[in-house]
Amino acid sequence: MWKRLALASLALAVASGCSPAPAPASPPAASGSGGAWQEVPTPSFHTDPKSEPTAPAAPSCSGLDAQPLDSTWNVQFRAVLVHVPAAYDPAAPMPVVLNFHGYTSDATEEEALSDMNAKADVAGFIAVYPNGTGTPQSWNAGACCGQAAQDQVDDVGFVRALLDNLESKLCVDEHRIFATGMSNGGFLSHRLACELSDRIAAFAPVAGVLGVTDCAPQRPVPIMGFHGTADPLVPYGGSPQLGFPPVVDTYAGWAKRDGCSSQTMQTFDNMDAHCATYLGCAQGSEVTLCTVDNGGHSWPGGLPVPALGYTTPNLSATDAMWTFFQKHPLP
Repeated sequence: MWKRLALASLALAVASGCSPAPAPASPPAASGSGGAWQEVPTPSFHTDPKSEPTAPAAPSCSGLDAQPLDSTWNVQFRAVLVHVPAAYDPAAPMPVVLNFHGYTSDATEEEALSDMNAKADVAGFIAVYPNGTGTPQSWNAGACCGQAAQDQVDDVGFVRALLDNLESKLCVDEHRIFATGMSNGGFLSHRLACELSDRIAAFAPVAGVLGVTDCAPQRPVPIMGFHGTADPLVPYGGSPQLGFPPVVDTYAGWAKRDGCSSQTMQTFDNMDAHCATYLGCAQGSEVTLCTVDNGGHSWPGGLPVPALGYTTPNLSATDAMWTFFQKHPLP
């Protein structure tokens, strides 16, 4: 399965005229270090703490049935894999993580790549893996990728409909809905941060950059990204041929939208994996970029796909993003 995915992805790079990756842009400069996650200190220019996001207690649900641990839903003629932890109580609101697959991949492969069901069982959230459209499957995330972008498929509208379905069938904590995705799914996560910040609390793209030119979220958006400096498909230094901006420019852009300072501090450092967080973001938002030295087109800490480059064992993107999500409910 993964050999097929790797070969298809590499073929895409060749067919798209993707030249060798340019020299990577430098990650944001950071001061301070530590081998574990650190809380960012509140600088003097930070927004008044009273304005930071605080989610009201979610009301209990009634009239909902218990759910199977794993099921396949049909939403707008697309298959969606839904994993409900055994601890799920149909009367008790539970967080949701939407996890979008990459181009040429699918929902089943995304679950295996990220190993997110295991995290959902331990942490207590519903993991949802939608499928894109076309053959091979893709998402319309602007600059990336495939037939969905060419046909201008309304994937933002699809995600709204998916959220409506989830909230009608499951006891969902509407203030704790989060989104992540790999590659083309990471690009989609960026687009959703621009266009769906009224429904999704925080975002964590993996190996994807912002692929739309118009991005005006309704509020400062918490976002945490993961990217390898040797990614052969979404180059760290960007690709003018493919319309992909440099990774650091994408997150500097988010910092500007969120009213952050240009100053960062190092919030994670372990061997080849490093995270830098912008300081002073408005309304309790946060922008963090995690960089893997010589990392490939991979999910840090996830299932390795050797044909697409190195996967670090020194940072678990799944664990790190869940820690991030917990800090950032929808206000």
